[in-house]
Amino acid sequence: MAPTSQLPTSTAEVELLETLVELSHFYGADPELVLAGGGNTSVKLGDHMLVKSSGSVLATIQPEDFVDLDRAAVQALLDSDLGSSRDEREAAFKQAVLAARREPERGQRPSVESVLHHLMPGRFVVHLHATLVNEFSCCQEGRRLVCQQLRQDVIWVDLVDPGFALAKALQEGLRAFEGTTGKERPRAVIMQNHGLVVSGDTPEEITGDLEWLSASLGAIRARVSVEVSLGTCQAVDEVEARALVNVIGPALRGLLSSAHEPLRMVTFDDSDSVIELVARDGVPGLAMGGPLTPDQIVYCGSFPLWLELKRDESSADLLARIAVAVAGYTKAHHVPPTVVLVQSLGMFTCGRTWADANTARLVYLDAIKVMTGALRLGGVNYLPDDFRAFIEHWEVESYRRAVSATSAQAGRAEGKVALVTGAAQGFGLEIAQDLVAQGGHVVLSDVNVSGAQRDALALSARFGEGRAVGLAVDVTSAESVASAVHQVVRAYGGLDLLVSNAGVLRAASVKTQAEGDFDLSTAVNYKGYFLCVKNAAPVLATQHQVRPDYWSDIIQINSKSGLEGSNKNFAYAGSKFGGIGLTQSFALELVTDGIKVNSICPGNFFEGPLWSDPDRGLFAQYLRTGKVPGATTIADVKRFYESKVPMGRGCTTPDVMKAIYYILDQKYETGQALPVTGGQVMLH
Repeated sequence: MAPTSQLPTSTAEVELLETLVELSHFYGADPELVLAGGGNTSVKLGDHMLVKSSGSVLATIQPEDFVDLDRAAVQALLDSDLGSSRDEREAAFKQAVLAARREPERGQRPSVESVLHHLMPGRFVVHLHATLVNEFSCCQEGRRLVCQQLRQDVIWVDLVDPGFALAKALQEGLRAFEGTTGKERPRAVIMQNHGLVVSGDTPEEITGDLEWLSASLGAIRARVSVEVSLGTCQAVDEVEARALVNVIGPALRGLLSSAHEPLRMVTFDDSDSVIELVARDGVPGLAMGGPLTPDQIVYCGSFPLWLELKRDESSADLLARIAVAVAGYTKAHHVPPTVVLVQSLGMFTCGRTWADANTARLVYLDAIKVMTGALRLGGVNYLPDDFRAFIEHWEVESYRRAVSATSAQAGRAEGKVALVTGAAQGFGLEIAQDLVAQGGHVVLSDVNVSGAQRDALALSARFGEGRAVGLAVDVTSAESVASAVHQVVRAYGGLDLLVSNAGVLRAASVKTQAEGDFDLSTAVNYKGYFLCVKNAAPVLATQHQVRPDYWSDIIQINSKSGLEGSNKNFAYAGSKFGGIGLTQSFALELVTDGIKVNSICPGNFFEGPLWSDPDRGLFAQYLRTGKVPGATTIADVKRFYESKVPMGRGCTTPDVMKAIYYILDQKYETGQALPVTGGQVMLH
């Protein structure tokens, strides 16, 4: 654990730090200004200053996340000769910045742009990567347009290496600006292919200058921007798109992951701006021209993988072509692609977690806006090859990415994508909660979609953005199940575990049960299991096809009533007996697709709503139907059923989770019905 921060203690400095945190949160929450935790802020406190630490996120930064730097040491660094080569300069710069820390024992690394913050006039400094500004900073005509119109208020800095070289260039720019205009402080600094810096003695000054810059650049854009045709737009129709996504997403999960690690998360985007790019004739040249900014290199890779779409191509041929394309890209760039653009279809982005994949998606969406905006202003100015290579291997960016990277909690479900049906309450909800806690990404599906979404939001708030999603699904409807599986693929790229848990129970005598109640039990418990497997199995099979060492799981939450008959509960028992027959049959068929299929047969979950709901629960139902002789209260019914269990209690979620993790861990068992009954039902 890092030592406790020695934050400012004087009233004035504490207030300035609080203002800095508020300023950081305000700008960090705007995706038009900051993405992926980029950008940085600082405040000068006389002979020292507080600068955002590398890897911190502006939107959520806390007072202890700022690094305290001695300004005299920073100035001495600026006046130093750090060598002529990039390697010498960067090594010396890193050590000098670290040496300027007033509290090195805290182990933080200050922003690489700390010297820039020291140089800028004004107490507060904000460095952002605003989309509108970068349309100009990444445009071939950007320098001319900005300098012609705004040279009395704005400094333009040509492309140089970030860190020391950028600070020296800014120093020269500030001197020239003051000599030309007589002003010490520009209203903004625009850095080519990078972003902007604004400073001021108060937050109001910074806000005012940013609003002025936005209005000024917006007016220039409105005056000079021209429409550019990229060709005819030819997006695929919805039905074809769904089929393609359901193949390409799982294929990329398998192909983009290294052996002996969980499959990567792959998320899909076909929003208007993406389709505008990928569905037009001129896309490859525009998208493959190279990266625009350092952030794009860090979070998206320097180049996307471009896949042409071939109509009427078989799935097998498509998979083979994707495998060749991924292998070719990886050989050429020494890393697999993070962004995959598919002609006329959309964009896939990859990451170790959903949050990582989504960060790549957001950064590339911003790059699309910048790219098309720059094109309309006069042409795109891509980063040159030597600069790109420098950023690709720059230790500072590797450090920032490592510190800011999201991490799934290590556990028995780490890296797995699970779809749990019937997850809005009872066993289903508690299974989903445990899978997320154990590192999984989980889709909670239920006819009670509001409940599933509420619980998913709570899980994501606790364990990390995107770790849980709530979806509507009616397991008796083929279209509803197909749609849910497709949404899983869009969100995560594929699936590792299907937990078919949705079930209903209508207890009654065979002499009196309504036909509709019998049909409902059969539709949910039996047909629903079939429909879930039917739609999930192709996704699982695709992942195994491209990565044969990968195995996935289908687990049906059955019941002890699937192992022996149940008095006055024949509809439920019959559907569960049938479910075990499906499990054994599915297991025989799907083993060649790398899919293990098993059932878990829990004993009675007495504390869950299925049993304990005061109106519709089984205790109440059994009391009404007289299933327990002599029982006059719900408590009587509960005691009767507890007495039937050798271990004297009902089954709990932890009991079931041990069985689930056993099935996931073991590599040599399929088609089994595993009892978790406290000895009430024993196999023979």
